[in-house]
Amino acid sequence: MTHTALNRRSLLAAAGIAAPALALPWNARAQTQPETGPFRFVAGNGQETDAERGFFEVPEDRNLPGSRRIRIGYVRFPSTSPNPGPPIVYLAGGPGGSGVRTAMGPRFPIFMALREVADVIALDQRGVGLSNHIPERPEWTGPWPALTRDGMTGWYRDEMQKAWVDWTRAGVAMTGYTTEQNADDIEDLRRHLGVDKVNLWGISYGTHLALSVLKRHPHSIGRVALASLEGQDQTVKRPAHIDAFLNRVDRLLDNDPVARAAIPNLPALMRRVHDQLEADPVPMTVTGPGGATEIRLGGFGLQLLAGGMVANPPSLSMLPRLYLALDAGLTEALAPMMPHPSGLFSISAMSSAMDIASGISPERLALVEEERKTAVLGDAFNFPMPHLLGAIPGLDLGPDFRASIDIDTPALLVAGSLDGRTPLEEQAEVIARFRNKSQVLVENAGHNVFEAHPEVQPLLVRFFSEQPVADATLTLPPPTFTVG
Repeated sequence: MTHTALNRRSLLAAAGIAAPALALPWNARAQTQPETGPFRFVAGNGQETDAERGFFEVPEDRNLPGSRRIRIGYVRFPSTSPNPGPPIVYLAGGPGGSGVRTAMGPRFPIFMALREVADVIALDQRGVGLSNHIPERPEWTGPWPALTRDGMTGWYRDEMQKAWVDWTRAGVAMTGYTTEQNADDIEDLRRHLGVDKVNLWGISYGTHLALSVLKRHPHSIGRVALASLEGQDQTVKRPAHIDAFLNRVDRLLDNDPVARAAIPNLPALMRRVHDQLEADPVPMTVTGPGGATEIRLGGFGLQLLAGGMVANPPSLSMLPRLYLALDAGLTEALAPMMPHPSGLFSISAMSSAMDIASGISPERLALVEEERKTAVLGDAFNFPMPHLLGAIPGLDLGPDFRASIDIDTPALLVAGSLDGRTPLEEQAEVIARFRNKSQVLVENAGHNVFEAHPEVQPLLVRFFSEQPVADATLTLPPPTFTVG
């Protein structure tokens, strides 16, 4: 879940866990957009349904007098109910995910099922898809920095600062691309729809956004269904929590005698390979649209890739075999998974600005800095954060934004036990703040938990129908790890 190729999103796509590359019904690169009104929506699987495209205008930066006004776009799927409830607004992850693109993918059946309850809104957040008004920068063509921590951090900080100047000169109020202003767009959407309340349905960064909406506009929200929770001070995940997840994965290898015999300790194997590659990056040939090119892969680049692979069981199950091959010097095993460097080395305006603005508290940063020294994935997991901290002075939203709140809004909270992107330890901190909640744990599901188990969809319909939903545990088969 891809749009403008960006570091970890490119690596998620390479691992097969990002949103599919579906053809969008407009030319995003040329910044041309279709008009408001009914149209025939076509999902990635070829299914079609009637829908309506809509737009509303907001200031690009509400805190900057005279900033330009931009259009926020969405696709509305009309309710099939004779008495629909409040509209259900889908908040995509990322940041940088498109709600419209998501509706074209594996969650399309859920969008359709929720029409039984209300209109369902696939929103493109500011800076994305139908709502993107930021000019693209020329593609970087090299030379490519080594995929080491120093090489990638230096490139990103330098290019982010150059890009910020370019966008500002082009008339873009980049200071408006924060989660607070994103949250205020939801309030403006509610007014545009002419309703007293909306309901929110979101995942990953979409939950980070939903929490900001609940903080800023609590009386405008009826209920929320959120999965793979990311708290207000969790833009940067703690390396210790990723280590805890990898230790749980290592214990799963006990169920496979062949895998256990080949890998006595998975985290130890991963650390060894990372240390070898960071100390002595290896040359690799990567093929992309422009042909083959050479890169130098360090341990940090591999940590980035692994950070994508741990999100969902299908890619997670490939880790043992990959690291065994790399430990034996067989770097060709990695070639099919590595994206072209043109995807790794590009700056996404919306997602980078949102992440920098959400930031990290000094207390949490101190923990991250200490934990990364010994963590399996170091601090590569959320790259380019916290590596871009301070690159754009004055953008950070500050401690009030990151402060948690107690939430009384009815909530359905869904988690996968094998979610390596938003580990259960992180989610538990957020769940504790909800005082009127139902929880669903899907054993052996990963980050993309909404579509992982067939029973999640009817629970969402039931919840938004304002019927009681009891706490539940659903179960999927465990992943099968490959080592040979």
